[in-house]
Amino acid sequence: MFVKHVRIEKMNSIATLCREIASSPVTSQREIASRLDCSLGRAHSLITEAMARSYVRHANGGYELTDTGHVWLDQFKVDNAIILAAGFGSRFVPFTYDTPKGLMKVKGTPMIERQIEQLHAAGVTSIQVVVGYLKEKFEYLTDKYGVTLVFNPEYATKNNMASLYHARGYLGNTYILVADNWIENSLFHAWEPDSWLSCVFFDQPADEWKVNLGSYGRITKMEIGLTSGWAMIGPAHFTREFSQTYVPMLEAYYHRPGTQDFYWEHIVKENLKSLPIHINKQATGNVYEFESFEDLRRYDATYMMNSNNEALATIETVFGVSQAEITGIRPLQGGLTNLSFVFECQGTAYVYRLPGAGSDKLIDRHDEKATYDLIAGLDIADEIYYFDPESGVKISRFYSDVRVSNAESEDDVRDSMRLLKTIHDAGITPDHRFDIEERIAYYETLAQDMDAITFADYPKVRAKADELLAFRRALDVPEVLCHIDYIYANILRVPDGSIRVIDWEYSGAADPLIDIAMYGIFAYYTKAQIDRALRYYLDREPTAREEARTYLYVALGGFVWSIWCEYKQACGDEFGDYSVTMYRYMKEYYRILKDGGYLDECVDSH
Repeated sequence: MFVKHVRIEKMNSIATLCREIASSPVTSQREIASRLDCSLGRAHSLITEAMARSYVRHANGGYELTDTGHVWLDQFKVDNAIILAAGFGSRFVPFTYDTPKGLMKVKGTPMIERQIEQLHAAGVTSIQVVVGYLKEKFEYLTDKYGVTLVFNPEYATKNNMASLYHARGYLGNTYILVADNWIENSLFHAWEPDSWLSCVFFDQPADEWKVNLGSYGRITKMEIGLTSGWAMIGPAHFTREFSQTYVPMLEAYYHRPGTQDFYWEHIVKENLKSLPIHINKQATGNVYEFESFEDLRRYDATYMMNSNNEALATIETVFGVSQAEITGIRPLQGGLTNLSFVFECQGTAYVYRLPGAGSDKLIDRHDEKATYDLIAGLDIADEIYYFDPESGVKISRFYSDVRVSNAESEDDVRDSMRLLKTIHDAGITPDHRFDIEERIAYYETLAQDMDAITFADYPKVRAKADELLAFRRALDVPEVLCHIDYIYANILRVPDGSIRVIDWEYSGAADPLIDIAMYGIFAYYTKAQIDRALRYYLDREPTAREEARTYLYVALGGFVWSIWCEYKQACGDEFGDYSVTMYRYMKEYYRILKDGGYLDECVDSH
């Protein structure tokens, strides 16, 4: 086996030698040694054997490939390239809210286009681009470069192993690229005899895939994280033999539970004995993998002064600063409606709230601003520095050392309910209402127009909702300002001891007990936990009528948000099991209301 391995390595080295000679004239063995990154003695050995096999001959004071050499070399001709471009690129917000990271320009050229052009220059014109997030943005590449788009429907829930799985039928003698790499000097060729991983040397710690090397540059170990050494950055290449071994492994890993976060490199890492692969050493500064917008700005100074990004231009105007002074940009996770990011300016951190897709149809931003104006004197909400009711863009203070309220903490739940009671008792009644019946009908129309409602028993459940809505109309409860989106994640415990409630976009006049119900379903509470929250809110045992009102809004709240979620998913957002969980609340609490006799008792008492 060892002898066979050495022979393969030598023949591949001869093929690389022939490729170099075919690509451009070689005048000396010293030049060969330099190009192949090997010793002069090894260069002499390779050129001697290549000449003995009649692949190479002397010519014009150097060496040239013979016809026999050309024929032999063609077995290593590259078939195609697969470019992985399905991901969101969260570290590049706000740019990636409307532009996939691979289409961001570096020095005036989209990163993916530079790689495509480098591939074309090497003679590789069969290119497949695996897309997912904002897939339509890549469509122009089919006309401009003749690429084939391959859709990865799992781009939002799985890592790039899934992308390669969906393109596995194209794997042969293939380059594997990532759309958001930037390559200064092309490392692509018409012929590739070896499987390899592009690697860059790091002289300091980095959170990258480190490689250990054996003889002939073969990679013997891969691990994430290094103090210094060679690490994977940039493209890879699979030979046909490598792909034939890799594809069945890829299929097996894909179907194995718990691999949704796997990169395609995990398979190589765990099977290096069966998947021989080598290092392709890249000079420092040739291959870039920008980890953040700050990295990109350091490389391309044009982003310092004018990024051509609307969000940064707005910040620039609001605070009267240059874009170079806007730093520390990073995504803010957790919201279902909006796309938000944190930035720093003049020593203070802020949150830029950009409404998500379709939210203009879900939320009246004028009403939201009216709420913020009404509660300004209560000192309980996020501090607003800019609010545009037309676009929904909001800039508020970012509380860096806050703790999000814990829905499983007895103290936090008690404090959250007491604060809610204070808000309700403040005597604020806005002109705008949150009418859950109107919202159900409205969201339903939006969802049905897109054929988005997927629940098989929806007509039956809709009839139950109509029954509950009729009961609600008969309650005739005085309405006050309600938050509606009173989720624990919107309740912030600030270091100064205060509690602030953020994101009032769904707020309006409503039955105050709707907020207890919403708090419960957003926390995925059981009935016992909802009952506990209600007791904390009232500071006493609830009446049957108060229980009925709370359970009513648990059911109707679950129903309205399940429809909302169906619509949002049709717009391209992903929410996992959220819609199913909300739909289940509707069914379960309808049963509780009916079986517990709450509806009859409350009608009689009313």
